[in-house]
Amino acid sequence: MVTVELRNLLMHGHHGIHPEERLVMNTFEVNLDVQYEEKKTEFNHIDETISYTDLYEIVRQKVQVPVFLLEKICQEIILRIKHQYPFVREVRISIYKLNAPIENFHGKVGVSMVKKFEG
Repeated sequence: MVTVELRNLLMHGHHGIHPEERLVMNTFEVNLDVQYEEKKTEFNHIDETISYTDLYEIVRQKVQVPVFLLEKICQEIILRIKHQYPFVREVRISIYKLNAPIENFHGKVGVSMVKKFEG
């Protein structure tokens, strides 16, 4: 099994259930793991694996579209990855909101989602 990992991606978007969150841009941190069964190959060409550049672009595009819930972004990213790479066996994603609209709160809040696919 091979895992392609993207860590600590910082992106900006207008996500949240509060009207002010959809007006003021917030910073989000994304972590992504995409697993697949390797074929008998020597890994000499990008076509023999999953491009982390493609994964980054999928995440970037989905984070740009405003939604109410982080779960929706996770779900859309997972579906897009599976569509582009049908041989994927598992996707793990975490998205954190770095400036949550909670009074006197210091830290980050977020969601994680795991989707396993039968092969």
